[in-house]
Amino acid sequence: MAADSGTRTLVRPRRRIASLDALRGLTLVSMIAYHACWDLVYLFHADWDWYRGTGAYIWQQSICWTFILLSGFCFSLGRRPLRRGLTVFGCGWVVTLVTVLFMPEEQIWFGVLTLIGSCMLLMVPLEKLLRHVPVGVGLAASAALFTLLRNVNQGTLGFEDWTLGTVPEGLYRNLLTAYIGFPPPDFFSTDYFSLLPWLFLFLAGHFLRRLLAGPMERLDPDRAPVSAPVCLGQAVPAGIYAPPAGSLWGAAGRGCPAGTVIWDRI
Repeated sequence: MAADSGTRTLVRPRRRIASLDALRGLTLVSMIAYHACWDLVYLFHADWDWYRGTGAYIWQQSICWTFILLSGFCFSLGRRPLRRGLTVFGCGWVVTLVTVLFMPEEQIWFGVLTLIGSCMLLMVPLEKLLRHVPVGVGLAASAALFTLLRNVNQGTLGFEDWTLGTVPEGLYRNLLTAYIGFPPPDFFSTDYFSLLPWLFLFLAGHFLRRLLAGPMERLDPDRAPVSAPVCLGQAVPAGIYAPPAGSLWGAAGRGCPAGTVIWDRI
């Protein structure tokens, strides 16, 4: 709003993207429901065999996939990518510090906040280079690499029950290799998201946004910038190094009031 000679010029606020907000809201509701079920099963001993089955696993994976895909989709829609990336990355390490010091039995190394922050920081220099990659090629390559590397944390190439080959054991050495995607045998984290394979799901979201940029502009030319979704204090688990079925939001979240989640624009 600006003032000149006693008159005021009103600036119409730009609209948010309703479809993105709706998807984020649905994912948030799904996350809360899954976490409530986890508490009932593993804390209050509800006898729900279905929660330990394939259907619940697919439910769990749908939540973390959506969070990471949306983060990549929204990266270019927000401002100050370096500051946002550093903030999210820093929040991830705060969660690690708190759990290691005060809840070592549920410690979190390289959780989803650390992953999303890392992806955002990597995108700061990579985004200009990725503009030269045809959107169809980029989307297909990202999806293919994510599929190929989905089981890399477990020492194999492939997706879920499909195994294409094995990864050399010598790559699985220490915390640094665990951050990349090659955890050593004694590595433990109740919420683990390494750069590989999840970086490629983030990139798939980025290329998907480019693919849909035209339709989005036609549908909502006055949209407001939207930054990556962030869930502070809790993170979706990979399920590899977690208790059975995995605590959806990890130890840090259980220190907050029930259902407390901050999904903000940084």
